[in-house]
Amino acid sequence: MRDSSSQINRSRRASQTNLKMSYNVCLLVFLSCLLLLGVTFATNMEQTTIVIDGTRQIAEIDENFVCATLDWWPPEKCNYDQCPWGYASLINLNLSSPLLAKAIQAFKTLRIRIGGSLQDQVVYDVGDLKTPCTQFKKTDDGLFGFSEGCLYMERWDELNRFFHATGAIVTFGLNALYGRKKLRGNAWGGEWDHTNTQDFMNYTVSKGYAIDSWEFGNELSGSGIGASVSVELYGNDLIVLKDVIKNVYKSSRTKPLLLAPGGFYEEKWYSELFRLSGPGVLDVMTHHIYNLGPGNDPKLVSRILDPKYLSGSVTGLFKNVERTIQEHGPWASAWVGEAGGAFNSGGREVSETFINSFWYLDQFGMSSMHNTKVYCRQALVGGFYGLLEKETFVPNPDYYSALLWHRLMGKGVLGVQTNASEYLRTYVHCSKGRAGITILLINLSKQTTFTVGVSNGVKVVLQAESTKRRSFLETIKSKVSWVGKKASDGYLNREEYHLSPKDGDLRSKIMMLNGDPLEPTVTGDIPKLEPVRHGVKSPVYINPLSISFIVLPTFDAPACS
Repeated sequence: MRDSSSQINRSRRASQTNLKMSYNVCLLVFLSCLLLLGVTFATNMEQTTIVIDGTRQIAEIDENFVCATLDWWPPEKCNYDQCPWGYASLINLNLSSPLLAKAIQAFKTLRIRIGGSLQDQVVYDVGDLKTPCTQFKKTDDGLFGFSEGCLYMERWDELNRFFHATGAIVTFGLNALYGRKKLRGNAWGGEWDHTNTQDFMNYTVSKGYAIDSWEFGNELSGSGIGASVSVELYGNDLIVLKDVIKNVYKSSRTKPLLLAPGGFYEEKWYSELFRLSGPGVLDVMTHHIYNLGPGNDPKLVSRILDPKYLSGSVTGLFKNVERTIQEHGPWASAWVGEAGGAFNSGGREVSETFINSFWYLDQFGMSSMHNTKVYCRQALVGGFYGLLEKETFVPNPDYYSALLWHRLMGKGVLGVQTNASEYLRTYVHCSKGRAGITILLINLSKQTTFTVGVSNGVKVVLQAESTKRRSFLETIKSKVSWVGKKASDGYLNREEYHLSPKDGDLRSKIMMLNGDPLEPTVTGDIPKLEPVRHGVKSPVYINPLSISFIVLPTFDAPACS
């Protein structure tokens, strides 16, 4: 009996040990899952409520707000002893790459703006040219260190087949210096010779190529970058170009828009351009933004994470552009025609990493509130600020940020008030293609997790804190959630898209969506962007240094009907 009893005790102890080990393994797996899903254990928790006015729209954006640029820079373009462009130029980009095509097709309709610093030196190889059409070459006496370059019509054909196949909406930046001469300093004068542009447009129309809009000049306004043209000449040029467009497209059902000046906003110059060109000539006023400074500035990261800097450097700009249009050109709209954050090809190990999405999505949110219809990112490919890697076309984090915005944020912009700290940036739009609203929340705080409640000003729609003690199962569900069409309890749900950097490294080139890395699939496809779903009335948790899109399908917003 004693031997049997000892055996039983040993068996019990072994069972208890195994049970403890199983418990520890389960706990470890559970905690690992939380970490993988981006759940952090912050030192601070802050409850906040945002009040959304769903009764009226404060602004409206275009259906295709997201835009990316394709530039002309050859591989020899260098900054700070680095040459980050490679074969990303319009003239040498590999258009046969399946991933490049799929990255554009994922948007269904991605705006692409063709242009950049060298566009005012591009000759179109069509019609009766006075000089041979040759490729860009490095030269000390050329604008930006390059000679004139050539767009061969064979390449233009290839580009348009690519644009048609991918569903791109094309804006083309025209050479506004053709026929002009350099005067003194960076000023250029003389009449603009429109014959090469007209021949190019005629060829484009004869081939049936769809151009949404033509933009005149690049950074020639005001004091200019590298070159400048007086507002008097520019205003007259727009009148001439408008007539050219009308004549070339006289038999077309739709006529492309006329955009200008694609420069840095100066109130007096921009206002005069409207007055001199006259009503109905300029359809879209474009301006550029590089508010983070030069690409080699050591303060890039600190500026991106500073809410005062993000607001102070551009909020006034968006307001002033909107006011200039209201007062001097109410027939026109505003686009950000080019924005890369940091100029001179972007900031290495900043512009192509997760941290840049704080700046990028904040720009989307702020500009939208002031009726900016389109926002063009420099660049789709090329430099350090490319949405795609220049050699592999693998998407960088900002690509996924842009894609989520494009799919979730509708045209209508709603007013929002919040009692949160300035580190929680909040923007609200009508949802795209569905009922309800979508909230963009950007948490710039390094330590604070925000618990967010939502109110429509009359009643609390979503509480910042649960009113009852939650069960263990509910606690797990609030952290882990459930992926699929609806949660297991069958209640009506909201959708959440939480973005964070891989391994918590803000300079990671891998973005995590709800804890899963966003990378092309083994078949070379853009990954699906799946939300997690929660009960619609449960609180929202926004972790430190993270970004979230929250879709509320049942929010009562008459302005979105």
